Amino acid sequence: MEANNSDGGGSPETPATENMTTISHHYFGDSNGSDDAISITVIESMKEDYGLFVWPCSIILAEYVWQQRSRFQGVSVVELGAGTSLPGLVAAKVGAAVVVTDDSDRLEVLDNMRRVSELNNIKCEVMGLTWGVWDESIFSLRPQVILGADVLYDSSAFDNLFATVKFLLEKSPGSVFITSYHNRSGHHLIEFLMVKWGLKCVKLLDGFSFLPSWKASGLSGNIQLVEIVLSDVAKN
Repeated sequence: MEANNSDGGGSPETPATENMTTISHHYFGDSNGSDDAISITVIESMKEDYGLFVWPCSIILAEYVWQQRSRFQGVSVVELGAGTSLPGLVAAKVGAAVVVTDDSDRLEVLDNMRRVSELNNIKCEVMGLTWGVWDESIFSLRPQVILGADVLYDSSAFDNLFATVKFLLEKSPGSVFITSYHNRSGHHLIEFLMVKWGLKCVKLLDGFSFLPSWKASGLSGNIQLVEIVLSDVAKN
């Protein structure tokens, strides 16, 4: 993957400071600035391995949330492995009640989530949530929508991720997991894991099929977006 700090057509990043941070600006809606357009400012860091970059999958998922914004108004949303939290921030901006999460041990990432929420004057709850760990925090969550941008990058973590997703879906009947990912090894591995964990794909899109051209021109890769539900729900 490669980092993209200007959101495929957004404004240039602020020069790096001595603590290796940059500010990037991300725009949604009419690029000419219509009344319903929004912008999100994100603090990125060169210090953290990967959790504090805005990756292409995050841009694509955030755009999908924006285009589906009527679907997110007034619903509860949890973003898993949120990192810079761009999709979750967009969801909150359009009226969702959002909890953004990342690994409980990644304190710098969690702190950055709080800073970015404050910077954008957006109310998001920030929570440490480690996939596959059943601590007190996860039992309080009942999301109607689960978001995850590029969370399917480490195959050794797939089972913990899908176990967490299934647990959350079971706690909220009718809920859905929406994730964008680089299709590095084909969709078959994800299909296998969905069957293993009692899940099913109900929508699969090319990530560039709905992306505005002024954003798509700054991104690359074979990126897909999928909506996943419990198998028994999908059969009804």
